[in-house]
Parts: sequence; structure tokens; C-alpha cells
Amino acid sequence: MNTFKNYWLAAGSFLLMMISVSTTAQTFDVKKTGSNMKIEGTSNIHDWEIEAEDFEGTLNAELKDGQLTQIKNLEFTVIAESLKSGKGAMDKNTYKALETDKHKKITYTLNKVKNIDCTSSEKCVVTTSGYLTIAGTKNPVDITFTAKVENNKIVLSGSEKVKMSEYKIDPPTAMFGAITTGDEVKIEFQTTFSK
Repeated sequence: MNTFKNYWLAAGSFLLMMISVSTTAQTFDVKKTGSNMKIEGTSNIHDWEIEAEDFEGTLNAELKDGQLTQIKNLEFTVIAESLKSGKGAMDKNTYKALETDKHKKITYTLNKVKNIDCTSSEKCVVTTSGYLTIAGTKNPVDITFTAKVENNKIVLSGSEKVKMSEYKIDPPTAMFGAITTGDEVKIEFQTTFSK
């Protein structure tokens, strides 16, 4: 009887050990190398884009046998005045519209992962809901992005369209109102997280 009991204790311990080894929650930090985020928009003259140069973020995820199984936490922050277009006047108008003197950061916080589809061997498609805060206004946002696990890195990439008016932002203007920008912009990102 004792031998039988010891067998089941040993088997149970081995099983728990295998589960803890194959599925573990890990924390990753965003790395600037291999990461980029840009905002694309339109105006009555020409299309434009602006890139983020300073950002940070953390990702807490579960991996099993090298594949993503769960995202428990995801936060991403852009320093608002690190948005650069290569044109000083445009940057100045952007900062004014974003009220960067009062709102230093643009943030995204994950609320819920609705689905992770890893049927592709190369990447997973992740459907999420979260909160995007721009110029002090926080709105719910649904984002679908791809996640690719490479060694000790997780690369997230995707895009999302937002309207500036939904964040109480007056679209920037230039040349005394002769140049006006469109309300809708597209945010494109590729963020590399590693340990």
C-alpha cells in the first residue's frame, strides 16, 4: 500500500514539474533595436508621417514549448515630444495639438486578450481590448496584432486607425490655417520585447 502511494506521489510531482517547466510566465521589456512606431496622416496638401524616438514598455506572457499561449500584461508608453517628423514647424504644431506641456506621455494598457490564434507556425494573431491615452483622454480600443516568438524575444506588430477628435485633439494646422490635417491617423508599430 505504501509503495502504491509513493508511486502516485512521485508521478504527481513529476507531472507538476513538467507543467511548471513547459509553461511559465515571463516578463519582457521593449528594446529600441528592432522596434519602431510611426503615425501616418493626411492633409489638404500631402500625406505626412511622424515617428516615435523614445518609448518604453513591458510584456508579461506565458510560453509553452517556445510558443505564445497567454499575455497577462502589456503596457507601452511613448514620450510625446519624442515624436519627430524631420520638420521643426510640424513637430511644434504637433506638440501644441497634443498639449505636451501638460500631457508628457501617450500610453497603451492591455485590458483583456480576447483570442490568441497560433495556427500559423510562424506567428500568432492576437485579438485584444485595452485603453489608449492621448493628450490626457483615455479611450477603449480594440487592437489585433501579430506576435512572433524568436529565441528569447517576442515581436508584436500591427496597426490601428484612430480619430484625433475622439481624443479631444484639434488636428494641427499650418500656414495660418492654409494647411489642414485630416482627423483620422494610422498608428503602425513593431515592438520587440526581450528579457
